[in-house]
Amino acid sequence: MYCKTMESYCYNYTWFPSQVLTLITTIITFFFCFSSSTTATQTFSRIYAFGDSYTDTGNTKSSTGPTMFQHVSNLPYGTTFFNKPTNRYSDGRLVIDFVAETLNLPYLPPFLDRADMDTSHGVNFAVAGSTAIDHEFFVRNNLTVDNTPESLKTELLWFDKFLEEQGCGEGANTNSDCSELFDDTLFWVGEIGVNDYAYLIGSLVPTGTVQKLAIDSLSSFLQELLKKGAKYMVVQGLPSTGCLALSMSYSLFDDRDDMGCVGSVNLVTYMHNSQLQDKIQDLRKQFPNAVITYADYSNAYREVMKNTRKYGFQEPFEACCGSGGGPYNFNLLATCGSPAASRACSNPSQFINWDGVHLTEAMYKVIADLFLHGGYCHPSFSDLLSRKTLGS
Repeated sequence: MYCKTMESYCYNYTWFPSQVLTLITTIITFFFCFSSSTTATQTFSRIYAFGDSYTDTGNTKSSTGPTMFQHVSNLPYGTTFFNKPTNRYSDGRLVIDFVAETLNLPYLPPFLDRADMDTSHGVNFAVAGSTAIDHEFFVRNNLTVDNTPESLKTELLWFDKFLEEQGCGEGANTNSDCSELFDDTLFWVGEIGVNDYAYLIGSLVPTGTVQKLAIDSLSSFLQELLKKGAKYMVVQGLPSTGCLALSMSYSLFDDRDDMGCVGSVNLVTYMHNSQLQDKIQDLRKQFPNAVITYADYSNAYREVMKNTRKYGFQEPFEACCGSGGGPYNFNLLATCGSPAASRACSNPSQFINWDGVHLTEAMYKVIADLFLHGGYCHPSFSDLLSRKTLGS
């Protein structure tokens, strides 16, 4: 109310002593209203992030993983913003980097490379190739692509180890320092589950089985974070992976949806995200004091695909960095960063696909903006920030 009536105080004020305090109070309130509506810089002290290669800021090791994960330590990865490879799967920043910038926080150090880094403002536990389902499931079913042993279970173990290093292991979060690790922290759970479905290629394991296991695993993971004390959480759904050059290159020509992407792949994404939202709603009821926001990745992606020129993109399907083969510049045996594909396009900001599996910095920036300011978080990110401000 005071924010809207400040103008009348400025032009119609009669200076009586009893009204001076009211004016001062109004000015302070106005300043608070203005600052809280225009900045999120003081909202959180740190971010703890989880997920796969779409969120990984350096936990991956270039010597492990399937072919598509092997060359991230080589140029031209990282050249758009960092001017060198940083083990991010893009030409520059990821969604989580733009989130950190919005909150006026440093980029998150990777957990596996934290020894010489400041972890007071957060840590990134996401790692490329990780799955929602425990690795043992893929080994037990003799899947051919099970080179990456990390999963959400691994990331939770890493988080527990980190808490112990802070003196906040099991049973220690009752002291004030440990409480702050949760009270003043944004938990960002990046997309996870794409690799679970990708590893089914050539397998007889039903997609429905993997979907149920992946959703149950993710739900249990979120529940564990909430039990530990997480109060403010953003959970990303899966992106429209049917629009990636990888999917487009190895699909039937008549398997297309209204975006021109692989319809069967995007249908799996839709079903996964629908079930994930049901689980999130259950968790909201179970933890009514927590704020759990769903980041609608697939519909944000759809918004861009339906309005590519509006967002500055000229090429929606072709990979910017690849071997030059095929209609989408993608070859699984000659991926970006390998000797056969050491160069990237000269204008990555006009491409959505970076290496055929991951996105360009330009696309991550648009997606981050749609999450943070464009209404593709439910409840909105601004609502989460308001709840945090009120909670503080």
